[in-house]
Amino acid sequence: MINRELIRIKVVQLTYAYYQNGEKSMENAEKELLFSLSKSYYLYNYLLLLIVAVSREERHRVDIAIQRAEREGLARPSEKFVNNRFALQLEENKMLNEFFANDNQAWEEHLDYVRRLCNHIEESETYINYMADPTDSYNADREVWRKLYKQLIVKDEEIDAILEEKSIYWNDDKDIVDTFVLKTINQFSQENGADQELLPEFKDEDEKLFARKLFRAAILNAENYHRYMSETSRNWDFKRLAYMDVVIMQIAIAEMMSFPTIPVSVTINEYVDLAKIYSTPKSGAYINGMLDSIARYLVKSGKMQKVMKDEVKKDVVKKNFVKNDEEKNDEVKNDVSNQ
Repeated sequence: MINRELIRIKVVQLTYAYYQNGEKSMENAEKELLFSLSKSYYLYNYLLLLIVAVSREERHRVDIAIQRAEREGLARPSEKFVNNRFALQLEENKMLNEFFANDNQAWEEHLDYVRRLCNHIEESETYINYMADPTDSYNADREVWRKLYKQLIVKDEEIDAILEEKSIYWNDDKDIVDTFVLKTINQFSQENGADQELLPEFKDEDEKLFARKLFRAAILNAENYHRYMSETSRNWDFKRLAYMDVVIMQIAIAEMMSFPTIPVSVTINEYVDLAKIYSTPKSGAYINGMLDSIARYLVKSGKMQKVMKDEVKKDVVKKNFVKNDEEKNDEVKNDVSNQ
């Protein structure tokens, strides 16, 4: 589940914190990074468990309504939503239950929020249409939850406040984690039952190594990276840069120099986007220009063995020119021989 976009965010946050804290222990900082990433995975599972918590609350409401209907001779309420096959499958999911083996009632302390969310769901057009639709299929059950999550949970400011209070690591995680929750809902299959696989914490060991290597390189080689920034910012007062700009560029340079398979353009785009979020309004454009200049300097000086995108185009044009020239020479030779 933890992808490189999330890793870059965490490395920026933890590198900034590393310099702000008095104690500069690389070992402790690295542990903090990995703990922060693990909390993101907890959030992923925690948000999936919210669907279960809502289903349980709805089941409780329906049970009360059924008792009242039997007592007063009223029409029996529909049980369609509480028998939603996707939600029941998620409630029985082995991976989710194993993750919360010692904390299966994780949303109990926020039961008031769960109840308010149930009210919003029952009032929503998506829920009303679902309950009125005679279609009875697993796909429809799964789709209604995908829509409800996207419409009512993704943009919910109240849940943002709850998550911020619960963990300082979740301030910037939810937007990304929401995409993984929606992806998980889409991947559910009725045939898999309780054995349906959720997303793993890391896709493979390489992603964890990427996080540790990037973080270490950014901090341990900071002096060299700052020198590259200074040498390529002759028209700027380097000392007047926003501190977050320096941190972001420092990490971007670490990525450019430490991971030969990641194109320079990809690295620059990723950190320009982060600058727009975490630094000043003008930071994105400035960092874009600076990183481009730094990358060219590193390539030209032989410190980085990568090819810039426009250099590739020049090389292709050059090869085509040579090829065309050779073809013309061959044509001349053929004309001469034919004469």
